[in-house]
Amino acid sequence: MTASSRYAAAGVDIDAGNALVERIKPLAAATKRTGSMGSLGGFGGLFDLKALGYQDPILVSCTDGVGTKLKLAQEYNTHGTIGIDLVAMSVNDLVVQGAEPLFFLDYFATGKLSVDIAADVVSGVAEGCKQAGCSLLGGETAEMPGMYAPGEYDLAGFAVGVVERDRILPGTDHMQEGDVLLALASTGVHSNGYSLVRKIVNEQKVSPGQPCSFEPKKSWAEVLLAPTRIYVSACLAATKEPWIKGFSHITGGGLTENLPRVLPDHLAAEVDAKAWEMPKLFSWLAEKGDVSYSEMIRTFNCGIGMVVVVDKASADTAITLLQSKGEQVWRIGQLVARKPETAAFRILNASK
Repeated sequence: MTASSRYAAAGVDIDAGNALVERIKPLAAATKRTGSMGSLGGFGGLFDLKALGYQDPILVSCTDGVGTKLKLAQEYNTHGTIGIDLVAMSVNDLVVQGAEPLFFLDYFATGKLSVDIAADVVSGVAEGCKQAGCSLLGGETAEMPGMYAPGEYDLAGFAVGVVERDRILPGTDHMQEGDVLLALASTGVHSNGYSLVRKIVNEQKVSPGQPCSFEPKKSWAEVLLAPTRIYVSACLAATKEPWIKGFSHITGGGLTENLPRVLPDHLAAEVDAKAWEMPKLFSWLAEKGDVSYSEMIRTFNCGIGMVVVVDKASADTAITLLQSKGEQVWRIGQLVARKPETAAFRILNASK
């Protein structure tokens, strides 16, 4: 028995790994942008920062996964969009800093490599990179027998972006009372709160292929696995305007935890719950899971994937620009003075 066949007998198929690299090379090539160098297959990805023309560039880096949404994708045997989620979770965090995403790397780990499943996942990663305008510069595929149950895999993503030193966000020094909070609509649950989603879905005995009860033109799998929206195009356009003060990516912790992260200590976010309508999916989760409103907005995005802080006098201009980039926008609140003993987030007209 040869060395390679002995390794295969131990559970690692080098030939499958090579086949995957060849399968995904065209996907990565389709994401090339200014600054990208080389191609997949080397020991590291190369990027020419000088080619971008920044005057005083600061690099920004992020890493993230997709949480237990990954488990749902595996249970539903639906792998084509989870890669979009992976990219979105990092690039949306980059743009909150005012940074333009440059390149992305992915990590795919499994017990036994299925080239078809891995290629489906990476096709989603490539699509996410195209939406974000960044290059899929490289990655790692790890086949580790005994580490994962049959059919299971894990994902992680890594993104790097760049911003001019004097354009780093949030601009907390410039925030003031009366600044307006604009909300950009989410496409669903995005990639947070899925441990609770899966619990509720299992209790309700949802079948992934069946029509969704409140959106019958789509299956439950399509509704529950709708990929995270990538806000890069709209947010980068806003960073070029003098009225932008900051962004808040609404991920784990919902509005309650994420909005205060971008505010100075002397200001609080005041949000009107009646300013937007919670999508039917979240209403269904609240009803079937017996989840209170306060827990909903602390666990899920509840229909809001990004909040934009803008100057009050330019709020209408900001709305027009964001809508021109394809975003659904609501004016949901404002910044108010905060006393040391008060919370940095308050919500008005909330349901009990």
